[in-house]
Amino acid sequence: MKQHVVFYLFVLSILVFSCSTQKQAITANEAYQFKALNNGKPDYSDLHYWAAHPYKKDPSDSVPKPLLANYQKDSAVDIFFVYPTTYTDEAKTMGWNALIDDSALNAKTDYSPILFQASVFNAAGRIFAPRYRQAHLSAYYAKTAQDSTDAIAAFELAYQDVKAAFEYYLAHNNAARPIIIASHSQGSTHTKRLLKEFFENKPLYSKLVAAYVIGMPVPTNLYTAIPSCSLPNQTGCVCSWRTYKQGYIPAEITLEVNKAIVTNPLSWNATKTHVDRKDNKGGILLKYNSLVKHVADATISDGVLWTVKPHFFGNIFYTTKNYHIADYNLYYLSIRENAQTRINAYFKK
Repeated sequence: MKQHVVFYLFVLSILVFSCSTQKQAITANEAYQFKALNNGKPDYSDLHYWAAHPYKKDPSDSVPKPLLANYQKDSAVDIFFVYPTTYTDEAKTMGWNALIDDSALNAKTDYSPILFQASVFNAAGRIFAPRYRQAHLSAYYAKTAQDSTDAIAAFELAYQDVKAAFEYYLAHNNAARPIIIASHSQGSTHTKRLLKEFFENKPLYSKLVAAYVIGMPVPTNLYTAIPSCSLPNQTGCVCSWRTYKQGYIPAEITLEVNKAIVTNPLSWNATKTHVDRKDNKGGILLKYNSLVKHVADATISDGVLWTVKPHFFGNIFYTTKNYHIADYNLYYLSIRENAQTRINAYFKK
């Protein structure tokens, strides 16, 4: 009888510990959410809340070694860059929105999109890239009505941070400089709205050199006063593309109601829809200091950009048909040169 009592007490202690642990986990998750939504609002007067800023050293200042010899930095133009989703862990440990002060996530952001994407513009001007409480990747793939509601709220919170950062930048840093708007993926989700609110039929439009809104569909009818870029030296316009392996179009794209803007990032010309990879001066892939020449061609087709399988050492192991993550990388040098072309054209006007 005594042995049975001891056994039941042992089982009871395990259950109590399990419930206590679960309660602590729930409490921790609720605390994360509370901090993200209430106490985690970024203060953009503090450089800590900028992933890239001209008043501090950051990865956007990096220049690939093969380009260093001809590197000349200009400060007459500002680039406002909104980075893509880096909050992707399956456990969604911070809830629907990332914490602004999560050091691991910030490091991931700094040494992936800030280094490999924002840096493409560092010869063109001063780069501003705000940290923001980005929505979790799953917000794009809501499966239930509640998930959809939560996802919409998550994107709204993220956008309000981006908007607040842009307003702070305009008030304290812009000083009437011309602006390039650039973004990728979730950053482009927010940038489409930013262009609508601050540039479409607004005085600030006169300061828009160009917008590189990459990795998300930008409907051709989204703006009435901001055209799509049809020439390499056109200004005040929008460039956009989504890159896939030649012959592949995802099912969701075939269901899109509105036609999307597709810019060829090698020709930058609406009438030249195909450019061979031999005319691609170089991409920056996994090794930042290695320029891979002739890495990809570019062909506009049915609302997307196609390329043959990228040519680089080890590409035998690269089996995906979706090159979303490499939208900037495959055309790094071409984007870099085109930004300067548009800036020169802007000042000539």
